[in-house]
Amino acid sequence: MAENEISEEEAPALSPPADDDDEGGGGGGSPEWMGTFADLVTLLMCFFVLLFAMSTTQQETFKELVESLRSALGVQAVPESGTREGLTMHTVPSEPPVEKQEIDEMGGMIQKELEEIVSEVRELVMFNKLGGLVNVSESDMGVVITMSDLLLFEQGGVKLSEMGYDVLKKVASVLSRLAYHVKIKGHTDNTVIASEMYPSNWELSASRASAVVRLLIENGVDPRYISAEGYAQYHPVATNDTEQGRVRNRRVEIVYERDSIARTFAGMDK
Repeated sequence: MAENEISEEEAPALSPPADDDDEGGGGGGSPEWMGTFADLVTLLMCFFVLLFAMSTTQQETFKELVESLRSALGVQAVPESGTREGLTMHTVPSEPPVEKQEIDEMGGMIQKELEEIVSEVRELVMFNKLGGLVNVSESDMGVVITMSDLLLFEQGGVKLSEMGYDVLKKVASVLSRLAYHVKIKGHTDNTVIASEMYPSNWELSASRASAVVRLLIENGVDPRYISAEGYAQYHPVATNDTEQGRVRNRRVEIVYERDSIARTFAGMDK
């Protein structure tokens, strides 16, 4: 028994169990990640302080810089604003020039007026079943109302037919409400004509245009806003090699020009 007994002095010292809650093994101190986090926060604070310092310009230093630039460049008008390194850019909103705005507005008004003319004439054509005899179209030039000589005149002459007379009276009811200059243009085919009254197609086309002008004036169109023009065979819309093409070329056009309406809006035709 005595040999098996171990004295207390010889017995090994038992160490206390490790603390499981000590994550960092630092004897109960702060975790290791707290040190890294604190360093990161400190660096961020320094970074923002540096940015703030870079974005701030001392007033007196800025004034000295401006005076130096004025002296070096030999000018008095040095911008009071600049780049983001201490200065602020002031954006001036861009607006179209007043003149361009006025032109755009006038263009819109003219286009609306042209569309209304086309609409009224088309309604007249549909209501009176004049399809194929009266045609209205809009182009870059303006509004063109086209009527065949087969509708308007007796064959080979300038005297209005009964149907032509009736149709022109109805057209005049629309045109008489418009205070814009209108051109009446007479056209022929290339068939040679030679008579005492009409030595050439020039006289024939002008006489037909004049006949239409007279009737329109008799039915309310202001004579100050109307003119007659003859173009003979020199502005064809189809070939003169076929009868069908020649029929299309023999016509009278009632034209409201875009430029003429623009001058009226601008007060130049008053």
